[in-house]
This record gives sequence, structure tokens and C-alpha cells, in this order.
Amino acid sequence: MDCFPPSVLLLADAAAAADNRDVFIHVLTEAGLACCLVEVGAGSDHQALDRLGEAATERQPATILLLCSPGCGDRQAFVTRLLHVLPRATPIIVAGDGFDSDEVCALYALGIDDVVLPPFVPAAVVPRVWRLIHPVQASVPGRGRGPRVSPHLGLHGQSPAFLGEVEKLPLMAGCDVTVLISGETGTGKELIARAIHYLSRRHDEPFVPIDCGAMPADLAESELFGHERGAFTGAATRTPGLIASARQGTIFLDEVQALSPIVQAKLLRFLQEHEYRPLGSSEVRKADVRILSASNCDLRDLVRRGEFREDLFYRLNVIHVRLPALRERPEDVLLLARHFIAKHSARFGKRPADLSRAAIQRLLAYAWPGNVRELEHVLEAAIVLCRRSTIDADDLRLGDAGGTPATRSFREAKALAVREFERSYIIRMLRASGGNITAAARAAKKNRRAFWELLRKYRLDTRAAIAAEGDATSERQARAG
Repeated sequence: MDCFPPSVLLLADAAAAADNRDVFIHVLTEAGLACCLVEVGAGSDHQALDRLGEAATERQPATILLLCSPGCGDRQAFVTRLLHVLPRATPIIVAGDGFDSDEVCALYALGIDDVVLPPFVPAAVVPRVWRLIHPVQASVPGRGRGPRVSPHLGLHGQSPAFLGEVEKLPLMAGCDVTVLISGETGTGKELIARAIHYLSRRHDEPFVPIDCGAMPADLAESELFGHERGAFTGAATRTPGLIASARQGTIFLDEVQALSPIVQAKLLRFLQEHEYRPLGSSEVRKADVRILSASNCDLRDLVRRGEFREDLFYRLNVIHVRLPALRERPEDVLLLARHFIAKHSARFGKRPADLSRAAIQRLLAYAWPGNVRELEHVLEAAIVLCRRSTIDADDLRLGDAGGTPATRSFREAKALAVREFERSYIIRMLRASGGNITAAARAAKKNRRAFWELLRKYRLDTRAAIAAEGDATSERQARAG
């Protein structure tokens, strides 16, 4: 037992899937947590637990993860014995597929601290472990994390643009204000929302992510606020809704701009009064739920166009977090790439591969229109298909990921930069003039006909162009300049 760590002990029963073990060890070590794996027989290996307790007398773990598979021995008796042997530890049950709610409730009744259910992803697992061991980690010399990453929150990066937003998270988490997270698709808006939740006093309550764009418009009100039986055709039973299900936790409204005007009005009232009325009910109910929201478009433009309520926008946008696109944080590309290689190599049971110099150059030259999500998918595919110990440029299927060629000549790169500048400049002029082409042409010191030619060249409709780009484009251009 010389390897016994001061932070995390992973006990795995004999029937637990080996893939789950590998994933957990990788996730915890990536977060900088010491982890020791001990194989035990659930319900029958009491002597092994006694020996474990003796060896841990001086260095008790702060957290125990018990990796279980359903139906293997008397798990409740094993947990009872575990709590007796290591009374100061805070156990978390890592439950594989097949656990039912009755068994989970029985485990809670025994005194366990938490239950982690599949799918096992860092953003859901690590924060729950971290909050238990963090006081111990803080007291151990040399355990502090530098400013480069926040792995316990699932956030990785070292660029000033990214860290500038991440550093705000503890302040936002400490107060129950609404936060609007903006950024292009694939920049990690849900990860930021989860980080705010797990850093807040609500961390023990549910985090409920809702993709507003995926909800049918005629069912969104019922999904959020619930409905009574018979409230509409097909409403055979009473449904409480997601706000009630969140209890005192956090609701994350992704793509909030997709909500209909009716739902926007009800959401505004809920934010103002913390009360709502289910569909088909005359009863007004209250709920203590925090609302976080996100959008990949400019809500201010939607407000100007009458497509989003102005009063709701200001309610949601008390604090604004803007996530930079991956092309705005190029120093993070290799850091993220190596993280994803380690993550998916452990997932697929492969040894982590190195990146060749050509592969690195290709990763750095690529524009990443799909941002961090695209980078992860590209490397996931490379790990699966690569037959060597090194990932080469040919293993990176960037074309398949919907992007542009990774390498260009100087002339091609210059032409692309000019096109991008012209397009973004035109949109900025249109935004500044409120869509008035004559005023935009005058501000650009071009005649109206030449300005129209540029609009036709880039196939820009004035209203669509303004909505498509918004503030993010002008901020990118300002930084590039």
C-alpha cells in the first residue's frame, strides 16, 4: 500500500468494466488528482478492507470512488463496512449501466456523499470529486494549479483571451445573478455554465441543460413550466416541467434566442418574480432556480429587429461572458490537442500518440470553423484510424470536418485575409448605419454603386449580414488590427 494517495482512492469491484476504470483514472489524473486503483470483491472482501484501513491510518483518502457494476454481491453491506473502516472518507459511488432509482436511494441512505451515473465525462465527474478534496489539496505543498488550465472544471487553455473570461467564474458563481454566455458553436458554452454551477452554493442540486433550439416551439412552454392533465391534446398526465425538476439547482438555456415570444414572456416573469404557472393550471408556483443562458448569435441585433424581447435580454445579460473562437486563441491549439489525444487514447484503450511536426503545423495553420468541438472530433478520428505511434498530417481529416485547406501559399493566404477583411468591414459599416446603404457607403468613403458591388460580390443581404456577424466580428477585426 505504499502507493496510497492522499486524495483519491478508486475501489473497483471485480465485475466493473475495465473501460470505466481507464476513463476514471485518466479523468482524475488529467485534473491533477492522485489516484490509486484497488480491486476488491464487493460484499465478500472484508479482510482486504481491514488491511486497507490499517495501511491508511496515517494517510486517509479525502475521497473514495467505488466503481460498481449492477448486481454484484451485497453492495450495501460492502458500503457499510467501507464507511466503518474509513470513517473520515467521503465515498462516491460510480454506478455503471443498470442501476435503478431504488438502489441509488438505498446507497444515499447509508451515508455516501454522491452517485455518479453514466455517461462518464470530465465536466460531470471531476467537479463533484474536486469539491470534496479541494480543502485537502489546498493544504498540500506543491499542489497548486498554475494559470494555464482549470482542469477540475473541464476547462483547458492558457491564452489571455480565454483566461480573462475563466477568471471571472468564481465571482459569478458566488452571486445568483443571471449570466449570458456568447460564442460561436463549439467554443464550450455549456462547459462554462457547468463550471459556474459547480462553483456555486447550488453545486449539490441538479444542473439541467436545455437546448432551446431542439424543443418544438409548441411544446417549449410545457417542457419548461409543466402542464396539467388535459391542458392540450395528448396531455394524458400531469407533468411538472424542467423548472420544477431542477429544484434549487441551475437551468442552462442554450440557444435561448430560439424561444417563442410567449415563452420569452413567461421566462421574463419567472426571472422577475421567481414564480410561474404550468400550462392549464390556475395555480401560481414559486421556484428557487438559477438561470444561465447562451447564444451563438448577437441578441442585441435580434432585439433591434424585434425578434427578441428587450426586457428579457437585459434580465439575462446581467453579466456577459464572451468565449473567444479557437482561431482567436492559437496558443491553446496544441494544449487542447494533447489533452484530447490523452483523453480519447484512454477511452479507446490505446497508448497516447505523439504529433509529428507536419501534424503540428497543420493544426496551427487550420482556421477551425467548428472551434474546440471540431478539434476534438478531428483528433478522435485520428486516434482511431492512425496505425502508427505518431499522428501525421495525413491522419488529420480536416477537409472532412467541414473546414478549409490547412496549408496555403502566401498569395492564397493574403487573398483570403483581404476577402475576410472586406466582408467584415462592410458588415461593420452596415451595423453602424443601421442598415442604411447610402450612409454606410458615405462612412466608408466609397460611392454607393461601388458599395453595392461589394455587397453583391460577397452575396450579402443587409439584414442577414448584420444578424450573422454581430459584435463578435467587429471585436475579432479590432483585435486583428
